Amino acid sequence: MMEESKLTRFQRRYLMDCVKRGDALPLQCHPTSSKEPAPAAPAFSPPVCQPRLSAKPHLRPAKVCQAGDAYTREKFKPRARRDLEKEKQRLQNILATGKDVVEQKVKQMLVQTKEEETPEPDRFEELVNEVQERREFLAEMEALGQGKKYQRIVLTEISQKMREMEIMDKKRSEEMREIMMKDFPGGNK
Repeated sequence: MMEESKLTRFQRRYLMDCVKRGDALPLQCHPTSSKEPAPAAPAFSPPVCQPRLSAKPHLRPAKVCQAGDAYTREKFKPRARRDLEKEKQRLQNILATGKDVVEQKVKQMLVQTKEEETPEPDRFEELVNEVQERREFLAEMEALGQGKKYQRIVLTEISQKMREMEIMDKKRSEEMREIMMKDFPGGNK
């Protein structure tokens, strides 16, 4: 094929050297110079981290093969085992009654524990907090010069809360009333 292509001896020798090295054949061969042309910057350069593969097939060394993740084993992670007796009992209940009794009991237990964990806030304490919020609001409005505008409404709400507290617990409401009289001596009695 080289004889038919009318190449010079220099060009033939250059091409044979490229084939022996396993390099890619040049697109242009300079016929007159014995000097190899400077390689032009390729449009797409392969990533640096990947080794360049030669054109000839060859065996990889063992170190290169072992350096990859091909020989690492995944750690065995056992799964939680099922309780077969409970599973049998559950299936018997489903076949006998058509319902899963065990799950209903578990759901009921979860609901009961949630109810026990969250104690209901004491209504008396809620009322005390509401009265305290209204007192703070009135103090803020007085500081801004708007106290007269809101005083009648806020004191009415406070007296309603105090009345509700009195109905619930007379002793605790008396203590709260004494505190209120100290803060608002001209308020409702």
